[in-house]
Amino acid sequence: TSFSTPKKKKRDDGMREHVTGCARSEGYYKIDKKDKLKYLNNSRAFAEEPPADTQVRTRPPLAARRRSEQRRLLSSFTGSCDSDLLKFNQLKFRKKKLKFCKSHIHDWGLFAMEPIAADEMVIEYVGQNIRQVIADMREKRYEDEGIGSSYMFRVDHDTIIDATKCGNFARFINHSCNPNCYAKVITVESQKKIVIYSKQHINVNEEITYDYKFPIEDVKIPCLCGSENCRGTLN
Repeated sequence: TSFSTPKKKKRDDGMREHVTGCARSEGYYKIDKKDKLKYLNNSRAFAEEPPADTQVRTRPPLAARRRSEQRRLLSSFTGSCDSDLLKFNQLKFRKKKLKFCKSHIHDWGLFAMEPIAADEMVIEYVGQNIRQVIADMREKRYEDEGIGSSYMFRVDHDTIIDATKCGNFARFINHSCNPNCYAKVITVESQKKIVIYSKQHINVNEEITYDYKFPIEDVKIPCLCGSENCRGTLN
């Protein structure tokens, strides 16, 4: 019942010769260490020598690519745009850390979570751009809904930004007669934007404020900023 299996011969190139003509039909057999070393040395040599007509391209690290993109973008703005546009794009790369919480001036307020130097962009006033007619209609509707606070910011004679139901943290900034920030209208890619700049150095946990500059009206709105030179009214 025992059959002697013929010894498997090796070819001249070092590879084992298969008697049946198919390696799968002969089952598993162990490769000699000498043959394995020869195969590994040949494969390493082939991997270390790429073809002459191919070029090996390596991508730089992610942090290096981001820094190069920022430098390229900022350099493109430096020669052709004003400083406002340059600062606006710098803000996109590095936003200020802000938080909103209860304010001693009025309801909610916006506070700094990090020191902010003078003449720096703090936040953009984001909302819906609407016309004066739509603003008048929405103002009446908000009064009927019981929304007492006004979150509309005039950009120019025809455009108003409404941040009542579609806005960011900038709508929580309270008015002050002695503010530490000021609002400025800048043009970015033919679109007007309202950006809040720091007027002076702002410490951590200090409330962000600016002058609303409401037009003078007969019905006065009391001011609760509590500053030394408080005018008493917002309008």
